[in-house]
Amino acid sequence: MRQNAVTFPCGKLTLEGLCYLPDGDGVFPAVVLCHPHPLYGGSMDNNVVLSVSSALVERSIIAFMFNFRGVGGSQGSFGDGIAEEEDVSAAINWLASQPVVDISRLGLSGYSFGASVALPVACADERVRAVALISLPPGPLQISQLKGCTKYKLIVCGTNDFVVSFDQAKLMNQEAAEPKQLEFVSGADHFWGGYESTLGEKVAVFFEDKFQTKTSREIENL
Repeated sequence: MRQNAVTFPCGKLTLEGLCYLPDGDGVFPAVVLCHPHPLYGGSMDNNVVLSVSSALVERSIIAFMFNFRGVGGSQGSFGDGIAEEEDVSAAINWLASQPVVDISRLGLSGYSFGASVALPVACADERVRAVALISLPPGPLQISQLKGCTKYKLIVCGTNDFVVSFDQAKLMNQEAAEPKQLEFVSGADHFWGGYESTLGEKVAVFFEDKFQTKTSREIENL
């Protein structure tokens, strides 16, 4: 595995990121990872973000993590989860511009706050093929977005999550448009301590599978 520290533009701001590259030559599928809440210590160094990144690279998928505005070396200040959507789009722009990235196989993953920011971007950006939502905070807005999103979606939660209850996770999945997938990790709470490798495996397998699956549009063009 190779890793490159990078900076990239987001409007007038400069954000920092870290790109994990699989060994070997050629082009690879890639996933942007969004970290948890900046006001509660969230950053790209988070245990969940790092574990998912490692699991992705093991399956020859590029993992690109970055710090939202105002976190670490990223310029700016907290944007209430709204301006952070611009950060996600900027990260996708940077990733899609890299010659080692297969732009037909781009994914987006977010954890907690990062999931709530990643969801609307994934739904709106045609370049995003699949989205993994880890411990997505429940709410009417999230349900509305899930209802209207026809991208491949993974909702994954721990059974002991004190932010997202078992029933809330099932409701979000029930209301979500197809295609969708719901996974629970028994015993894990919202912070995923001790369950990082299990979580990383589930997310990486999801993307590996969806990057190999042809969309209905691709089938029509065959």
